[in-house]
Amino acid sequence: MISTLNIAAEFYKGASDPTRLRLLGVLRHGELCVCDIMTVLKLPQSTASRHLAYLRNSGWLESRRKKKWMYYRLRPTPQTEEIISHVLAHISCIPELQRDYEMMAQHLAEKKTDACNQ
Repeated sequence: MISTLNIAAEFYKGASDPTRLRLLGVLRHGELCVCDIMTVLKLPQSTASRHLAYLRNSGWLESRRKKKWMYYRLRPTPQTEEIISHVLAHISCIPELQRDYEMMAQHLAEKKTDACNQ
């Protein structure tokens, strides 16, 4: 049986990697397709998907499939909402993550079509 302590430890481990912090930072924009994340963060599909799956499995994210692409968004629950909010506030002050966030905003503004649906 998995204890509450183990669940909490897995949740915190989810954010203990620089790539996963970058992912959390850009997901402040809301639901994003893996293709947008790969483009902005310049990550190979396998790396992005592996880290996104880790965040999903540890309770940070939820996902849905649309055609061939996966879409991810933050998943605050009553137990994790305050923690997620605190982490996002903290990482928004990190210059590298602020640049990622701004690059994603620019990418989304310039995106003419939903290339993910093709």
